[in-house]
Amino acid sequence: MDKEDLYNRKKQDPSLKLFVVLSKAYRSVADQVTVDIRKKGLNPTEFGVLELLYHQGDQPLQKIGDKILLASGSITYVVDKLEQKGFVLRKPCEQDRRITYASITSEGKDLLNEIFPEHWKQIESITDGLTTEEKQQAIQLLKKIGMHAEQLKFK
Repeated sequence: MDKEDLYNRKKQDPSLKLFVVLSKAYRSVADQVTVDIRKKGLNPTEFGVLELLYHQGDQPLQKIGDKILLASGSITYVVDKLEQKGFVLRKPCEQDRRITYASITSEGKDLLNEIFPEHWKQIESITDGLTTEEKQQAIQLLKKIGMHAEQLKFK
């Protein structure tokens, strides 16, 4: 394939454009959310851990990284910080000493009860550029591309 054929194929294939637009949209949304979360005295990772524990209950430290897309080495650091702030505590597993759970404290729950409604409003504001139907379509399309990309990891 010569340069001209490659150029014409690239012009017709929206894959690269989709990647760039998706990346820029993610960055814009993430930047807005980060500003909002930092106003609450947390970083996005701390907020993600607290939100996970709040909504899904105690979690093994080893599994938190998978659920909020964080490297396992960073989980210890984040949980240490949240523990120092009084929002999380560690609980050993009674059946298996190798497993330690992170548990949200009542202070952590109080914090999320206080800040989550405003955070939700911020997310709504960010996504107000789409109708409800468009949001549902975007969810389905992004899930589809994410699942396809996930399958490629194992080939």
